[in-house]
Amino acid sequence: MRIFKSHPLLKLVNSYMIDSPQPSNLSYLWNFGSLLAVCLVIQIITGVTLAMHYNPSVLEAFNSVEHIMRDVNNGWLIRYLHSNTASAFFFIVYLHIGRGLYYGSYRAPRTLVWTIGVVIFILMIVTAFLGLCSVNNATLNRFFALHFVLPFVLAALALMHLIALHDSAGSGNPLGISGNYDRLAFAPYFLFKDLITIFLFIIILSIFVFFMPNIWANPMQTPPAIVPEWYLLPFYAILRSIPNKLLGVIAMLSAILILLAMPFTDLSRSRGIQFRPLSKIAFYIFIANFLILMVLGAKHVESPYIEFGQISTVIYFAHFLIIVPFISLLENSLVELAVLTKEKPSR
Repeated sequence: MRIFKSHPLLKLVNSYMIDSPQPSNLSYLWNFGSLLAVCLVIQIITGVTLAMHYNPSVLEAFNSVEHIMRDVNNGWLIRYLHSNTASAFFFIVYLHIGRGLYYGSYRAPRTLVWTIGVVIFILMIVTAFLGLCSVNNATLNRFFALHFVLPFVLAALALMHLIALHDSAGSGNPLGISGNYDRLAFAPYFLFKDLITIFLFIIILSIFVFFMPNIWANPMQTPPAIVPEWYLLPFYAILRSIPNKLLGVIAMLSAILILLAMPFTDLSRSRGIQFRPLSKIAFYIFIANFLILMVLGAKHVESPYIEFGQISTVIYFAHFLIIVPFISLLENSLVELAVLTKEKPSR
């Protein structure tokens, strides 16, 4: 339609959502961005609706939640949708980060895109933490106010993330090479491809919301330890693995900020690890170690979980600071050696 190319606002929609050229070989691993946008919209809409009925007071907080569940029209649905979409949000973010690490999405010219993405991830963790904690009346009010405001900051950062991607080289591709050779318009090709995963996501999310919205527990038994939600457990395990509280907090923050070092520690000449077997092995070990940290974060603070947590923490930081640069240089040397051997004339 001509209006999409002439109207000053619709022209932006056309540039980002319709005529945006994308590499023709994008796989479904590049659909996480649209799923995260859906999650963010759901969270903001349901969050604003819940905030209209929630009372951030120590005396009335529980009663207001019961009011939402019992008296508000479809209040139970809004609350369960908000809580379960939060888990889905983090699950897809972890997949999105994993895809970026695997395919080298942090490398130039997309370093700014990666940096904004890490800031978004930090803000998500802060927002989730503020939505879980309640200490006293003043703290509850402050945390709720920040929990309400930060998603809008998150939406602004998501737009900056998209703008930085659009103004740089655009989306990468599974081969790790320039996608300028063969590109397709975003609509209708990738638009319908995104819709497929969006519909699948809504179906899976609906199963949890309608049939398994809560985690059942024994109300007659106090849990041995209060732990955060599953998506915060790896960093909680890193926090607990260091006896000193201040150093533990620094290590936990460093575990997130260290993602910003990837553009500098990855010294490989090729983008991504899809054609680098040693880096693949290191990546899978890193994923397994991250899952181990997630399990350890839910365990009680006692031996041997403390020792395993310390070992996993060392492996986590060593992956970024030692293993990635070492393997990158080793693979560069092996490639150069293979090329020289192949070019050497036979006698």
